[in-house]
Amino acid sequence: MIQELEEVILKFDLPQNGLQRGDIGTVLAVHEDGSGYDVEFTALNGETIAEVTLTDFQVRQAHKGEIAHVRDLASSTL
Repeated sequence: MIQELEEVILKFDLPQNGLQRGDIGTVLAVHEDGSGYDVEFTALNGETIAEVTLTDFQVRQAHKGEIAHVRDLASSTL
């Protein structure tokens, strides 16, 4: 079960938020009914890129043995 402050992996692109599949976010809140999560995605400098509400279908837990990947942000998302 995903918990607050846990890192999660985005399973689908969310172009309206400047996010891509594989982006790593931090769970800020778990909805009481378990229907979703408020997740923050940040750049490496700590700047918030997006805060979005997502469902279990849209994110997954990070697993041991995975490695993070860096990508450039489009200037329009900063």
